[in-house]
Amino acid sequence: MTKLQVTTFDIEGPLLVRPRRHGDDRGWFCETWNRRDWIAAGLPDIEWVQDNMAFSATAGTLRGLHFQTPPRAQAKLVQAVRGSIYDAMVDLRPGSPTYGRAVGVELNESDAASLYVPAGFAHGYQTLTPDTLVSYKVSDVYAPECEGGLLWKDPDLAIPWPMETKAVLAERDTTWPALAAVGNPFGASGD
Repeated sequence: MTKLQVTTFDIEGPLLVRPRRHGDDRGWFCETWNRRDWIAAGLPDIEWVQDNMAFSATAGTLRGLHFQTPPRAQAKLVQAVRGSIYDAMVDLRPGSPTYGRAVGVELNESDAASLYVPAGFAHGYQTLTPDTLVSYKVSDVYAPECEGGLLWKDPDLAIPWPMETKAVLAERDTTWPALAAVGNPFGASGD
C-alpha cells in the first residue's frame, strides 16, 4: 500500500505530498518524512541538509518570493505545522515551457501535507491565520551571495494572494524586482 499520496500541478516539478495518518481517540500520528517511502513513491532523491522553522504572529504575513541561484540553488519541502498558509511558486527554470508562470496551494495543519518546491522556482507564502508555524527542509544551506527574489505583487505573475490588502512584509520583500527585470537567474543549465 502506498504510504504517500502525491498530487501534481499544471506546472511540472512541484508536488503536494500527503502522508498516511493513523488515528484513534487520542489523535493521530504520521511520518512527515521517510526517505524510503519518498523514493518508493517515485519522488526525486533529495539530500535535505537543513531544517528551518518560521513563526508568523499576524495573519497576512507574507514571506517571499525568494530563491537561491546555482551553485547553491535550493529545493524545499514546506509544511504548515500550525495554522494555514497560501503557498506560491514561480517557475524560473531556463527553457521551461511554463517559465514565469505561478502556481499556488493552501497548506494547513489539519492534513499534514508537504509541498515539494524544486530548485529553479521562486517561492513564498502568506499566512491565513495568526500564530502560524511553518517548517521546511532545504537541499542546500543559506547562501546570501546566491539569494534573489521576485516582487510579490508583480501583475505579470497574477498570484491570487488571499489577503493582498492586509499583507505584512519585511522591507526587503517590497523591493525585489519584477519578473521582466530578473532575466534568467538560473542560467542556461537550470536545476
